[in-house]
Amino acid sequence: MASIVAVLLIAAAVQAFPSISARQGITALTTSQIAQFTTYTYYASAGYCTNTQTLAWNCGTNCNANPGFKPVASGGNGNSVQYWFVGYDPNLHTVIVSHQGTNPSEMRTIMPLITDADFFLTSLDPTLFPGINSNIEVHDGFKDAQASTATDVLAAVKSTMSTYGTTSVTMVGHSLGAAITLLDSVYLPLWLPAGTTFKTVGYGLPRVGNQAFADYVDAHIHLTHINNKEDPIPICPGKFLGFVHPAGEVHIEDSAEWAACPGQDNPSTQCIVGDVPEILDGNESDHDGPYNGVEMGC
Repeated sequence: MASIVAVLLIAAAVQAFPSISARQGITALTTSQIAQFTTYTYYASAGYCTNTQTLAWNCGTNCNANPGFKPVASGGNGNSVQYWFVGYDPNLHTVIVSHQGTNPSEMRTIMPLITDADFFLTSLDPTLFPGINSNIEVHDGFKDAQASTATDVLAAVKSTMSTYGTTSVTMVGHSLGAAITLLDSVYLPLWLPAGTTFKTVGYGLPRVGNQAFADYVDAHIHLTHINNKEDPIPICPGKFLGFVHPAGEVHIEDSAEWAACPGQDNPSTQCIVGDVPEILDGNESDHDGPYNGVEMGC
């Protein structure tokens, strides 16, 4: 009898302590919660397709995954200016804004951008970001990348909102595209009507700004940034350079479970900072995904 009780106690303990534990407030996403991101994942992946492809919404699997999407505008050249597109999702009744990340076949090209000493923290341009405190600083390279498309994206978002009668804007991106998207998430609300709702979903997001920037994002932006396994990009640029991640991290574990990691740069080994403490601990192949079965790229 005692042995049976012991077995039952052990079984209960196993159920009480799943592979994702509740230490530091970490919780596991359910299957249905994970599935809700898939639409956004395909939009982020479509950001890698050419502006011609996305404007015609003819980009293979990424476009076929959201067949009802109504493209409105696109731009960039995939080289000096990242591709981007804006349009309307009738199922979600929201404007979609997507930015191209670093070419997955040339992922190493993002490393100089986020580690080069020539790039530094700098205040946002008050022309684009009126009223933003100068103590809020961001990565100089990311700032320039976002500025190169900002006014065109804003015009496209306004046009889409007017055409389709929506007050919802959803911004997505992967890698460098996620960094541009996060800056868009600060920029667009400054120029769009009161009552507009915003949502941001980034994948493999590098650190974009300083503590003041992270605090501003936490206070004003509905952000989820999803990191895959041992992806090294999200731990760059380093915290020792003054960069801080905002809250909203979801970390895909090696087990394929998704862990919601509260706070900024959560140090738990179940979150990206604890799992990949140094660049050499990372695996570049994890950067592209899969994110619930979706690999980034056109």
